[in-house]
Amino acid sequence: MKRLLANRPDWKRILQKRFYCSYFESKEFTGYATLLCLDKVREPLWAKSSKKKVCIVDNNYSWLQLFPKDKYYAMTAQFNEQGQIVQWYIDICSQHGITENNIPWLDDLFLDIVVFPTGEIELLDFEELKDAFAVAEISKNEYDLAISESEKLMVDISEDRFALFNLCQSHRLALLQTAEVL
Repeated sequence: MKRLLANRPDWKRILQKRFYCSYFESKEFTGYATLLCLDKVREPLWAKSSKKKVCIVDNNYSWLQLFPKDKYYAMTAQFNEQGQIVQWYIDICSQHGITENNIPWLDDLFLDIVVFPTGEIELLDFEELKDAFAVAEISKNEYDLAISESEKLMVDISEDRFALFNLCQSHRLALLQTAEVL
């Protein structure tokens, strides 16, 4: 299992970045939200799924990550330079928390869900999940958790019950406004 930090400290592709983090408490969302502004990158990054090829990293792109309290996932909304969402990416995880330096992290369970603005949904990396279980990188409980959580999320998304999508623009703006105050 790999631990992923929201500020992407070792990502060599990023030449210049800004990072913001805040805790939100509301009826719709309670947890940490982070914004990684990719001001300058070495080269663009294109994500390929079976359905699409989408640029997810380029100069002036930004990634909003939401870490909902007591949930087994974290969601990243990836914005282009015009502030439009190019895709939502949901990492299934065994847990998430915050470092002593106030950087949110997640322990990735390999299985991911990508959702495009067109409404298309795709489950990713099922083979990686199976391989991790086969070599005992994750336990049977973690394997089962990844499967059940992804199934639940995909139903919620397809039935338009996944509220986090609607919060992305407002949380991105709130984090940017907080940054202007600093």
